[in-house]
Amino acid sequence: MTGSPAIKSAGGRGIAIRGNDIDTDQIIPARYLKAITFEGLGEFSFRDLRFDSDGGEMEHPFNDEAYQDASVLVVNSNFGCGSSREHAPQALMRWGIEAIIGHSFAEIFSGNCLALGIPVIEMEATQIGVLQEWVESTPSGEIYIDIVAQSVKYDGQEIEVNIPESHRKALVDGIWDTTALLKSNPEEVKQISGKIPYIK
Repeated sequence: MTGSPAIKSAGGRGIAIRGNDIDTDQIIPARYLKAITFEGLGEFSFRDLRFDSDGGEMEHPFNDEAYQDASVLVVNSNFGCGSSREHAPQALMRWGIEAIIGHSFAEIFSGNCLALGIPVIEMEATQIGVLQEWVESTPSGEIYIDIVAQSVKYDGQEIEVNIPESHRKALVDGIWDTTALLKSNPEEVKQISGKIPYIK
């Protein structure tokens, strides 16, 4: 019973965003939540950290030409905290992010990433620092994430990481998109809903 593609690995060039407690308002400012669809949100990722009040470009990895093809975001602790806006992972995905490696994540943000098929990988803090330094010094370097084995490979080394088991199973089994899962199993939905008194 699947509704979305199985995701057993991820990878690509890395981009590092340093700092603990980066909240969803920093990822996508609230004024951009008025959009009717998520299309086009990517360009507003970290908007207030990338541009000044006059629209002038500031120094930020998302503005750096060397990282425009990056797809693996490397962050620190408690990333995605604050309000539970689903626009945050939507914006990151539409910028080009396909996986996120960090020391820790806000629970709701992590769940919102899973719903988009974005693996959220937990790595020990010291190792995160080393990876961020490598990404910053090697913009063209490739990072490979093995979701099944729970490991990250880069620069000739392999690091054991943690992926919450419920997330790992959902990704590997192709059941991370719950809406697609329901749509692809209409008969089962009908049978189960028929047993629930309050929706008969």
